[in-house]
Amino acid sequence: MTQNKQVSDIADRSVGGLITWPRGYQLLTGVYFLGRAGGLVRHFAATAGIRPGDHAIDLGCGPGRLANELARQAGPQGRVVGVDPSAPMIEYARAHAAANCTFELGAAQSLPYPDASFDVATCTFAMHHIAEADRITALAGIFRVLRPGGRLLLADTHPATSGVRGLAIRAMAGLAAHRGGHGGGHTHDEPADALAAVDVRRYRGPLADIGFTAIEFRTGPFATGIVTAVKPD
Repeated sequence: MTQNKQVSDIADRSVGGLITWPRGYQLLTGVYFLGRAGGLVRHFAATAGIRPGDHAIDLGCGPGRLANELARQAGPQGRVVGVDPSAPMIEYARAHAAANCTFELGAAQSLPYPDASFDVATCTFAMHHIAEADRITALAGIFRVLRPGGRLLLADTHPATSGVRGLAIRAMAGLAAHRGGHGGGHTHDEPADALAAVDVRRYRGPLADIGFTAIEFRTGPFATGIVTAVKPD
């Protein structure tokens, strides 16, 4: 399939909000995380339970920072796939990819990979960009492609934050709620409180319904909320 055909196919589906400016996004996250985004992705990778030799998938990978960190921690025998529906993000990520890391254009709610393909799946700062009606489909797809015993990590900004960072989170949450509906528009399926759009605690019930176990929530660095879960053996 050609790149143009892939872009057309992605555009024909409801993928929620797209970010199409990788260099600007890198700059924005660098400022927001005070130049320490590298430490945050290392924390996410370790919390996801990545081990040497693991195969991992990073959904909504953006410019590829976390996927490359997963690849580093998985080592030369490991393999990581980053997936994002934004063609500019994938183009940028491919240009900066680690040797054992590949990037593919695609949507989290439409994964083409065989059952039980990955040991680890991550999705950070991305679930709120998926159309509300498709988020359970995306989580069920992650469950399908994980191997028994596979680990999932979801992370986003954490609403229970005050001060200047809390105001920034509220502003970003409002944008996320607007972008997260079908075609990036706001729908009445969206949470009434925009902060709920970025609160990953809301996925604990659906994850249990899908079949995940060991579902835990914790707060992470830089006002992040993290949910981890396991596909049972």
